[in-house]
Amino acid sequence: MSNTILVFAEQRAGKLKKSAIEAVSEAKRQADKLGGQAFAVVIGNDVQALAESLGQYGAARTFVADNPALANYSSDGYARILAEAVRRAEPAVVLLPASAMGKDLAAGLAGLIKTSVAMDCVEVALADGKLVVKRPVYAGKVTAVCTFRRMPAIVTLRPNVFPAAQPEPARKSETESIPLMFTAADLKSAARELMAVVTKRPELTEAGVIVSGGRGMKGAENFAMLEELADALGAAVGASRAAVDSGWRPHEFQVGQTGKTVSPTLYIACGISGAVQHLAGMSSSKFIVAINKDPDAPIFKAASYGIVGDLFEVVPALAREFKKILQTA
Repeated sequence: MSNTILVFAEQRAGKLKKSAIEAVSEAKRQADKLGGQAFAVVIGNDVQALAESLGQYGAARTFVADNPALANYSSDGYARILAEAVRRAEPAVVLLPASAMGKDLAAGLAGLIKTSVAMDCVEVALADGKLVVKRPVYAGKVTAVCTFRRMPAIVTLRPNVFPAAQPEPARKSETESIPLMFTAADLKSAARELMAVVTKRPELTEAGVIVSGGRGMKGAENFAMLEELADALGAAVGASRAAVDSGWRPHEFQVGQTGKTVSPTLYIACGISGAVQHLAGMSSSKFIVAINKDPDAPIFKAASYGIVGDLFEVVPALAREFKKILQTA
């Protein structure tokens, strides 16, 4: 098995995603066990500085595809560039964040280089010279242990599970350019318009704290109290499928089997009953706090701490207390 691990370092608007730094950090840890090196790939426009900065987190070399034509994500375009990086690096493993982009790109790359892929992994290990990964299946009820018949193996890592290394500013990554190997006419799809949502809150899948609301919120207007609590904690705001289906929050905020999978340090579930589909999206949270007036709600079985009470009284009280504590800290 090769002793090189290659990482797709996802970036948006010229900034590395937190999940990309986690992936590079994990690549360095695993490469050290192999006696090898971690390499990275950065794709986009005006991303040369990002490529060099990845050395701080352990990337010995970074392949850079820097071109205005790559400013917007292209599934087949990015996959072609990543396949070329694989050809140059000859890695044992290719790691990508388990983001929407990372999952899409992992599947496209696997098709191009005819190899195996494991999605949304929560553990990576080397045993007897073989790569072994663990990933939740069946809505998180079972953990599958996977090995690979074809190499290089492609693995996507669940955000907020693998710790990011402390940066070492003095360490820089060597860079190697990958030229644009296609024209716009060669691509099967192209982005025509990007609609950015401007918010001061962290992205849902990368947030360390999430405050989510369900059917018990009773209406879209009541999410304002969750936003107040989230702002006090520097948290993201999520929602259950019931709340999204009711039109109270856009689908991009949905947590669950048909929404986003999250792994924050703290997940506060407000008025969420705890259906298995919702638990599938947040059960890997380190600490779960449930607020529900029904003492028999299934969410309490998954909760680290539970508050049986009216969320319309409990949530504002929590927001007030957190503000006091954090302002005096």
